Amino acid sequence: MAFYQLEKNLFINAGIDELWDFISSPSNLKEITPDHMGFDITSKNLPEKMYPGMIISYKVRPLLGIPLLWVTEITHVFDKQFFIDEQRIGPYTLWHHQHILKPYENGVMMTDIVSYKPPFGFFGDIANWFFIKKQLNSIFDYREKVLRNKFK
Repeated sequence: MAFYQLEKNLFINAGIDELWDFISSPSNLKEITPDHMGFDITSKNLPEKMYPGMIISYKVRPLLGIPLLWVTEITHVFDKQFFIDEQRIGPYTLWHHQHILKPYENGVMMTDIVSYKPPFGFFGDIANWFFIKKQLNSIFDYREKVLRNKFK
């Protein structure tokens, strides 16, 4: 049973205010998630901006179109610097996702650090090797494409 970490860095040609406004809005999650994931926010009456303690529920269809419930909590928010979401219900034994922003003169470096542990022990490790890690990389590649197009 292993623990994994994925780190992605992306430099965005945007101001910190503009990028923060976009990524800190729960309603924009669907826009940066590939269609094949079947991602739908099921929480009702979400506020425009996230806050610590906020619970967001989703349906995702990561494999064979089978819907899974995913519930995350926004555990930390430090305005225009970072926020952290953690899975409360979902497919992973552990999911901890840090979203970190660092402003530069010509834009913002956005760093995502995902710490995760697949379910099912040894079988989850095999699934990570063959499927999970590739799918996570694919999701972040899609996010990069969407964000680069949005903030040209």
